[in-house]
Amino acid sequence: MIEISPAYAQLLGMNNLLGITPAISAGFAPPVLRWRFVRQRFTACLENLKITVDQAADGKTKLEGVVACLNRAYWNVSDGTAHCVLLGSWAKHTRTRPPRDVDLMFILPIEVYHRFLARQGNTQSQLLQELREVIRATYPPTDIRGDGQVVVVRFNTYQVEVAPAFYRQGGGYLICDTNSGGRFKHVDPDAELAALVDADTTYDGNVRKLTRLLKQWQRHCNVPIKSFHLEALAKGVLPTLYYGRYDEFWFDWLVRDTFAHLVQCRNASFVMPGTGEVISIGDEWLSRAVSAHDRAVRACAFEYANDEYLAGTEWQKIFGTVIPAMVT
Repeated sequence: MIEISPAYAQLLGMNNLLGITPAISAGFAPPVLRWRFVRQRFTACLENLKITVDQAADGKTKLEGVVACLNRAYWNVSDGTAHCVLLGSWAKHTRTRPPRDVDLMFILPIEVYHRFLARQGNTQSQLLQELREVIRATYPPTDIRGDGQVVVVRFNTYQVEVAPAFYRQGGGYLICDTNSGGRFKHVDPDAELAALVDADTTYDGNVRKLTRLLKQWQRHCNVPIKSFHLEALAKGVLPTLYYGRYDEFWFDWLVRDTFAHLVQCRNASFVMPGTGEVISIGDEWLSRAVSAHDRAVRACAFEYANDEYLAGTEWQKIFGTVIPAMVT
C-alpha cells in the first residue's frame, strides 16, 4: 500500500470533486513535498530573536533615566523623553534578543555649541567628557566613558549610548566625532528611518527580518562588521532577488543568496540617506561571509531533501541555537 502525505490526500480530494481520476491507481508515486521545514524553522528563529516585554521595559527605564538626568542639567526640566531622538535598532525596530544597547541622541541647547566652539583643542572630546560627568553625578557607581561619538553608560543589563547633538541649519543634526582632532558631523536619522521603512514596506517586512538574521550571524560568529552596514546590505540585496517579497518559506535561499551577495561586496560602499556620506564596508568580515555562504549552501541542500536535523545543524553554525535544529 502506498502511503500519502496529508497535503497530497487533500489534493486527491480536490481532484475527485473536479471529476479527475487520480494517477495513483495506475502505480504512480505521489509527488514529494520539498522544503517541508523551512517556513517553520525561520519563523521560529525570527520569533526567538524578538526581545521580551520585560527587556523592552528595562531598556526604556534605563533610557529615560539617562535622558531625565541630562534634561535637568541642560534644560532645567525633569523629563525622560524630551530632547531625545532614538537611534539604531530601537528607532528602526531591528532589535534582537538578547538586547545589546540603546542608542540615542540628546539635543543640547545651541548655547552649549557656541560655548564649546570658543574653546581650543578637541572640543568634541571635551563635550563628551562634560556629558560623562553630568551623568556620573546621577549614576556614580556606573562605568561611564566617552567613546568616539558617544558617551557609553554601562548598566548591568543594558548599555546606553548617548550622542550629544545640536539641530543643524538646513536639516539633520550635528554630533561629535572626536577622531582626527575632532569635528562636528552631519547626521540625519530621520532620513535613515524613512529609507528603511520605505524599503521594508516595499518588500513586505523582509528588510527588517533579514537585518535581524544578519545581526544574529554577526553576534554568533563574532563578525567584524557594523549593524548599519548589514542593514544597508539587506536593503541592497532584496531588489536583486525575484523572491525578495516572499515569506519565510524562501528564507533558506534568501540567506544563502544574501551571503553570496555579501562575498561580492568586498570593499564596496553605500550612501547614507539624508547626508550623502559614502560609507565603505571594508573586508575584515570576508572570511566569515565565505564560511557562512558555504554552510548555507549545504543547509539549502538538506532542506530540499527534507533532512530536518542536518539542515538545522548547518543553520546553527551560522545563527546559533536561536534557530532550531528540529521543528517537528
